[in-house]
Amino acid sequence: MINKFIFFFLLFSIFEASANVKEKIIQNLENINNLTFNFEQNINGKTENGRCALSYPKKIFCEYNLKNNKILVSDGKSIVIKTNSSYYLYPLARTPLNLILNKKFLINKIENLNERILDNKFINFKFFEEDFEINIFFNYNTLGLIGWQTKDIYQNLSITFLDSVKKNQKLNNNLFILPQQN
Repeated sequence: MINKFIFFFLLFSIFEASANVKEKIIQNLENINNLTFNFEQNINGKTENGRCALSYPKKIFCEYNLKNNKILVSDGKSIVIKTNSSYYLYPLARTPLNLILNKKFLINKIENLNERILDNKFINFKFFEEDFEINIFFNYNTLGLIGWQTKDIYQNLSITFLDSVKKNQKLNNNLFILPQQN
């Protein structure tokens, strides 16, 4: 009888800790209006880095540390990737960023998913939506967003790590105006 009690107590404790982690991550996300961060992105083995400002819902501005002055901008509906010599305009809805930049969508997904604890350093939530496989990562200690990994319909793997993350900074809304084509 004692063994059953201990087993159920441990099982309840694990379930309670899991629910508590999810609740804290959700609460943290609910309190975020925007983030600024440094990033390192690896797409199919090619690494780039830079600085971003993300504003919910669905807005992002990233400057890459590249000689070609690459920027990525989303106004919440479209996304532009611009360099000195190229200009690409896409509907945001056709990209995994449409889901990653949607805080309400992420919160809803997290509420309905089981998390994975990785090396007591990261908390991961994995989901499939539309044609995308998405992994969202949070810091195990701070419960803050630290990155994402996506796989698109063409099986392109993109991994983005966030560093020096700051919450709710004063941002200029002009950052999220789509740049014009040269």
